[in-house]
Amino acid sequence: MKIVKGIGLLCIGFLLGMKTYQFFYPGETREYVREITESVENQKQDSEFLSAASVSETLNADTQYILQKIDVWNQSVVEMEESIPTMYLGMNREQFIEAMEQYEAFPPLTEMERGFVSLEVLSFSSQRVVVQMNYQYIQPGTSFYLAVFDNEIVVLLEDKETIYMNTGICLEDLPEEVQLDMIAMRYIENEQMLYDFLEAYSS
Repeated sequence: MKIVKGIGLLCIGFLLGMKTYQFFYPGETREYVREITESVENQKQDSEFLSAASVSETLNADTQYILQKIDVWNQSVVEMEESIPTMYLGMNREQFIEAMEQYEAFPPLTEMERGFVSLEVLSFSSQRVVVQMNYQYIQPGTSFYLAVFDNEIVVLLEDKETIYMNTGICLEDLPEEVQLDMIAMRYIENEQMLYDFLEAYSS
């Protein structure tokens, strides 16, 4: 009973002390309360800003989707821009990286046949995403195809899909009849004929 009375007296003393402090130093008390209020408001604003930033850094239909396809044998790089797959729309960085990890772990059969080995997300923002795709392409056979990709002549392997070499030759730099051959995909019988073509039209 004495302990309870003691605690009660302490509480009363504390409250009286606070009232006395506020009476003699009213400005300081108001300043302290104002600082706490401002701190809470600042934290709220920071939280709202971070939330808005997080929402803005999501993929949308206007996001540039860049794929860099690298042949790990000769380190040749083919960069292309594609429409972003609808399944990735609305994803933030963490979600997109998780989706890429799933893709790397379980690639489509067509990618495995082409020699896909790994990928890496090089950059991510709501404006632009760059993904590096690494391949160990099948080794070239005895014949090739010349085709046009992004206004440049490329050498394809026998499957007519796998890029073996970027020639650096622009389509418009070729004679008109040769341009038509490239657009139709010209067959090259052997390596010597390929090098003869490159020597004839490389600048």
